[in-house]
Amino acid sequence: MSVSRFAITAVALAAASLSSASFAQSAADNSGTQVNLYGVLDANVQVLNGAKTVTRTQSGGLQSSRFGLRGSEDLGGGLRAFFTLESGINIDDGSNSQSVFWGRQAYVGLNTPYGLVSLGRQYGSLYSLSSDFSEFGNVAQGASTAVIGGFGGYEPVRGSTFSGAANGGPARLDNSVKYETPEYLGFKVGAVVGLGEQAGGTNATRVADVYGRYSKDGLDASLSYVSDKQAATGLDVQTTSGAAAYRFGAYRVVAGVVSVDDRTLVNADGNGYWLGGDYRVGPHTFKTQYVQSKLAHGGDGKTQALGLGYQYDLSKRTALYSSLTQFKNDGVGYANRAAGTLPAGLSSPTDRDITEFVAGIRHSF
Repeated sequence: MSVSRFAITAVALAAASLSSASFAQSAADNSGTQVNLYGVLDANVQVLNGAKTVTRTQSGGLQSSRFGLRGSEDLGGGLRAFFTLESGINIDDGSNSQSVFWGRQAYVGLNTPYGLVSLGRQYGSLYSLSSDFSEFGNVAQGASTAVIGGFGGYEPVRGSTFSGAANGGPARLDNSVKYETPEYLGFKVGAVVGLGEQAGGTNATRVADVYGRYSKDGLDASLSYVSDKQAATGLDVQTTSGAAAYRFGAYRVVAGVVSVDDRTLVNADGNGYWLGGDYRVGPHTFKTQYVQSKLAHGGDGKTQALGLGYQYDLSKRTALYSSLTQFKNDGVGYANRAAGTLPAGLSSPTDRDITEFVAGIRHSF
C-alpha cells in the first residue's frame, strides 16, 4: 500500500472513530465535538477535438473530487467552535489536486452572535462567487468560469496553483484570517486577509479580500474586491467582481463579471463575464452558459466558450451528467485556452478552436 493510500485509510478510520465517539458522548450529555467525514467523487470521460483528438478520463466535471473532515462544538452562550480539513483528489489517477495534502481547505474558527472568525487556509470571496453563480461552476470542464484568466499569467478563478502568489490567493488564501457578519435581512459582509508573513513586508506580500452578499426571495447576489500582492515576483493585481442569480419556479438565470487590474508596468489587464441559465423538471436539469475572457491591452486575445449541459439525479447523492462545449480562441494574446489544462498538440497556430464532450458520474457522501 502506498503512503498516500495509507494516509487516506488512516484518516478515514480516525474520522469514523471520532464520529462514533462524539455521537456516544452527545447522546449521553448533549456535549462534545460532532465530526463528519464527507466527500465528493466525480469522474468523467472527456473527448477533446481540435487540430487533433484526445480522449481521456478526468476528475471533477460537476464538482471537484475531495474528501474532508468537518466538525463543530456547542460551547453555550451562543458560541460554537468549528473546523474543516479538506483534501482534493484526482480520482482518475489517485493524486492530490493541490500541492499539499489538505490543499482545498484547512481552518478552525469560532461562531459568535457577532459573527464568525476563522483562521487557516480558506476560500476567498472570488472562489465562492465564481462557483455559486455559474451553471458549470469553476471546474476544469465545460463552459465554466475557469475559462476567465490568463492575463499576464494571472489566474483569478483557478487560484493558487496558477497565480504563483505566496499567500495562495486569490481563490484560496493561505495564512488567512476571516471575519463574516451575521446575516441581517438577507445581507452579510466579510473580509479575509492572507498574511505574507515576511519581515518588513506586511503590505508588500499579502491578499486582502472584502465582499458582500444578499440572498432573499429568489435573488442571490455578491460583490467582491481582492488585492493580491507579492514582493518577490512584483505581483500587484486588483480584481473586482460581481455576480447574481435569480430563481423563478423551475427556471434560474445567472450572470457575472470579473475585472482584473494589473498594477505593474506590464499592465496585463483583462475582463471576463458569463451569462447562463437552467431549467429543472423532476430529476432532470438542462443548462447552458456563455463565458468570455479577453485581454484589455497589448493584444486581441479572446476566448469564448458556449456550453450545453444535462444532469440526471439518480438520488440526492448520485447524478449522471454530460456537456458539450465549443471553445473559440481568437487573436494573438493567448491561444489554446479552455476551462482546464490542455494536452500538448491538441491545437495549432492555425487551428485553435476546441470542441469538448464530457460524460460522467458524481457521488457525494
